[in-house]
Amino acid sequence: MADALDVVVIGGGPTGENAAARTAGGGLSTALVEVERFGGECSFWACIPSKALLRPPEVLWLARHTPGARDAVKGQLDASEVLAHRDRMVQGYDDSSQAEWARGAKLEVVRGHGRLTGPRSVRVTLRDGGTRELTARRAVVLATGSGPRLPDIPGLHEAKPWTNREGTAAKNVPRRLVVMGGGAVATELSQAWRELGAQEVTLIQRGEHLLGRLEPFARELLEKTLRESGITVRTSTQVTRVHRPGGQGEVTVTLSTGETLRADELLVAMGREARTQDLGLETVGLTPGKPVEVDDQLRATGVKDGWLYACGDVNGRNLLTHMGKYQARLAGDHILGKQVAAWADARATPQVLFTHPQVASVGLTEAEARKQGLPVRTVRVGLDSVAGTALLGEGLNGAVQLVVDERRRILLGATFVGPGVGELLHSATIAVAGEVPLDRLWHAVPAFPTVSEVWLRLLESYGL
Repeated sequence: MADALDVVVIGGGPTGENAAARTAGGGLSTALVEVERFGGECSFWACIPSKALLRPPEVLWLARHTPGARDAVKGQLDASEVLAHRDRMVQGYDDSSQAEWARGAKLEVVRGHGRLTGPRSVRVTLRDGGTRELTARRAVVLATGSGPRLPDIPGLHEAKPWTNREGTAAKNVPRRLVVMGGGAVATELSQAWRELGAQEVTLIQRGEHLLGRLEPFARELLEKTLRESGITVRTSTQVTRVHRPGGQGEVTVTLSTGETLRADELLVAMGREARTQDLGLETVGLTPGKPVEVDDQLRATGVKDGWLYACGDVNGRNLLTHMGKYQARLAGDHILGKQVAAWADARATPQVLFTHPQVASVGLTEAEARKQGLPVRTVRVGLDSVAGTALLGEGLNGAVQLVVDERRRILLGATFVGPGVGELLHSATIAVAGEVPLDRLWHAVPAFPTVSEVWLRLLESYGL
């Protein structure tokens, strides 16, 4: 006999937790199924541990730019203390507190591998080898996230490289580290391990630029800082072969230039793949191994009757934790019978790179807006144009750029580069998502002397 509930959520990461909490909070009986750790990738191997590794170097970087404080900071980071702090932030990789939260949210907690067996039916292979059959009266929500993509390079799989998991969970600082990739994971972890004491860090990007989806000025500023910190940045370069006998010890990396690099560890950060290979998608007419296509209500478009939802990385719309949580809340509301539609994951997505300096962006870049045929004007000012930045420390430069729709006089996007600018980003997110007219923004007066006064400089440069 199957256990019947209103909703079954497969995947207990942040996305699944939000979807399940939403439906349970609305009075629906809800099961949350997780095969690994409740809290998922973000809590244990991505967002939280990477930021725990990056924050101490950022504090030291700021102190070295601050008169008086720089003289008090003579030594180097204590890597063992930073790693211990990381371990505390991930609860020692123990998810019992998050499982307890789920129970407190009135969720039926099921530990095991959930797999569709047909319409509204889920079979869970439990940790003890047994099975449990679940039936969803209203909906099944897929929230299994994504895993690292390993390109088909000779010797790479056999070399047992680091992915984001090993890159955030390592117990020791490698002396020599080679990083493949040019996105957020690659840049953040390159800087983290360099600051924690790696003597040689080489970042290899096959494209012409790091962080190719950012505004050019932002990626140029960040790349300059990475190089100044001692990281070797190789763009327009590919890895053609990897050699590491037995998957242990020194690893040799051959480049498209014919050069070879030797390192103690190799980190691969070259994109993500939806975890749909073993979800039973074929039992409901979908293709395993591919993202689950959804409509703006997060319902799987290839499944009739609208009972199957997919949120977060698993649907491929927007691979950011906070956008997966956004989708999950909307999916939960739709299951509860509310009229909703997701659009922020396409038009008003915020993202922060927790490098130092930080890079924060939301909405469309200038290139994206022009590609859509929008009447665009950009405005850019230096972050050092306000007193608040000077008060943070000496030589803390950066810049902010707005992308303006000239016809409607609203913001389409914004990009910030500088110390702590991630905390400035939500003001821009509100302006972009709310389509606040620039003439109205002129009356949003920033407090003096904060870095937020950069908004005043931007609007003045625009002509207000």
